[in-house]
Amino acid sequence: MAVLQAKKLTKTYGKGETTVTALDDVSFSVEKGEFVAIVGASGSGKSTLMHILGGVDRPTSGSVSISGKDIFKLNESQLAVFRRRNIGIVYQFYNLIPTLTAEENILLPCLLDNRKPDIKRFKRILETIGLTDRAKHLPNELSGGQQQRVAVGRALINDPALILADEPTGNLDSKSSKEVIELLKLSNRLYNQTLIVITHDEKIAKQADRVITISDGRIVRDEVVGK
Repeated sequence: MAVLQAKKLTKTYGKGETTVTALDDVSFSVEKGEFVAIVGASGSGKSTLMHILGGVDRPTSGSVSISGKDIFKLNESQLAVFRRRNIGIVYQFYNLIPTLTAEENILLPCLLDNRKPDIKRFKRILETIGLTDRAKHLPNELSGGQQQRVAVGRALINDPALILADEPTGNLDSKSSKEVIELLKLSNRLYNQTLIVITHDEKIAKQADRVITISDGRIVRDEVVGK
């Protein structure tokens, strides 16, 4: 069974002559353990798609099912809990809590859920992201690349059905970008983590199993990448 199923997603803004269609009848599915890159020019609709897949925004019409659950049939509080437990999101600008340490930021989804963290998993993630010796540091004491690795660790902590990364290297230098992408690929291999990366970087897209290209709110290409 597909981890993710998007069916006939449409998103419009405005009414009448001022209506703008950001997504236009988008349908696709993603299998467990797939690494999919979604690419497109600025304004193509890829970020709108990411927000809808992550349950951060609702479509005008259409549905998104994650692990068999139609997420937009949930009310706001139910959706917030489902999102926290089943979707890990990595943003371009990290979105870390500045007053919390790296360790606390990683564990935040568990703490918000009033669930006891799996300490073995936490230590394994900390080792995987290479920040065991920086766990007690605040975000402003970490480099951009280290902060993004914390964000990846936070996305992984609840063992989500799906990780969504929105331009995860867009705010990083080339060395840090490579490290973050390698980390996401490692999580894909190590944990069989289903991964969707929104990117404009062709080099990143070519590392995925599959590339979906969006233009003017529509899927114009969906192809398996030869490796």
